[in-house]
Amino acid sequence: MSSVSSSSTSLCIGVVAPLTGRLAPLGAPLSYIVRTLAPRLPQVRNGGRRHNVTVTVRDSRSDPRAARQAVRELAGQDGARIVLTMAGTRVLPAVTDACEQAGVPCVSTTFPWQAYFRARGADPGHRFRWTYHFAWGLDDIARVFAGLWEGTDHRGPVGCLWNDDLQGVLLRHERYGFPPVASARGHTLADLGPYREPAADFRAQVDRMRVTGADVITSAATATDLALFHRRAREAGLRPRLITCSRWLTYPHTSTAAPEVHGELADARVATLVYWSPDHPYRSSLDGTGCAELAHAYRQATGSPWLQPLGLAHALLETAHHALATAADPTDRACVARAIAEVPADTIAGPLDWSRGPAPNIALLPLTGGQWHPGPDGPRLALVSNTGHPGLPLTGDLTPVR
Repeated sequence: MSSVSSSSTSLCIGVVAPLTGRLAPLGAPLSYIVRTLAPRLPQVRNGGRRHNVTVTVRDSRSDPRAARQAVRELAGQDGARIVLTMAGTRVLPAVTDACEQAGVPCVSTTFPWQAYFRARGADPGHRFRWTYHFAWGLDDIARVFAGLWEGTDHRGPVGCLWNDDLQGVLLRHERYGFPPVASARGHTLADLGPYREPAADFRAQVDRMRVTGADVITSAATATDLALFHRRAREAGLRPRLITCSRWLTYPHTSTAAPEVHGELADARVATLVYWSPDHPYRSSLDGTGCAELAHAYRQATGSPWLQPLGLAHALLETAHHALATAADPTDRACVARAIAEVPADTIAGPLDWSRGPAPNIALLPLTGGQWHPGPDGPRLALVSNTGHPGLPLTGDLTPVR
């Protein structure tokens, strides 16, 4: 546990983050935001009174059981009025469910909202009392990707490389997944066949790619699995004109993949979704910091290029501070939960409004399309489609592999 500042009269913001374990590299943006922003959080002004703010971090250890224990400690001995978390397909649901059970407000992010519900064993119409999430939907991803496929003048089937886990089940879902969006826009999806993560081989999927004639691939694979598929396709004499991948967000700056993985994919020009970048027009509601300034500060402090979750991590702290400032009683957790649900928040990731849906407990972020382009300092993420956010400037052209 680490605690930033202390006061017996303080309002505690709890954070569950993967400080150790396999998810630690993906939790780096949140760790950075807490380390740099927490000591500078302004006092909460609420109802003519001022409250000091503390931020207490508990390590999820990248494990669902440890994450649940972290919530119990934050809700109990730390007296957290609100809990924040992000990342981890099994850890995030563990945190949110534990908060629901403990009766402490929770805000989370980095998870398609349909998966947020289904991973918790709930239908998208279910209304949670304590837990709130901001992100995007699988249908939003499908719309962005369909626009990218159309940008290549592609008219054949799109090969779908999806796993056999919850993620793959949802992507195939006839209501929540890719099929309804693709069909409405005239695209045919060719399922290349489910696989178990981590994949041992993709020869069957490559054979299916050849049979269907799919030269555009969409996926949600890990970088390691995507590289293996790409290598097997090349060995078979096939080369996808375009790969769209929704999970390949932190490449090429994550230490979770081996160098040969990055080498394999360096010239594949993988396209992905973009939800935050230095070019986004938003500013922090806490200190006015802009997106470009935040990205620059992260690089100066860590030596690493910016990552998309950086903006969302900052928005988590902003949302917590906003909820405490607007709650009828910031010391009462039920009042804090109602403030999240009812009072829109302006953040460096954009405006968040849980009262608008598309489902209970969900606030939406707009998505655009990006593509990794080679650059002098390594691959860079270029914004190549801004249909979902017309105000954003394009920083590159969509370039299929020739």
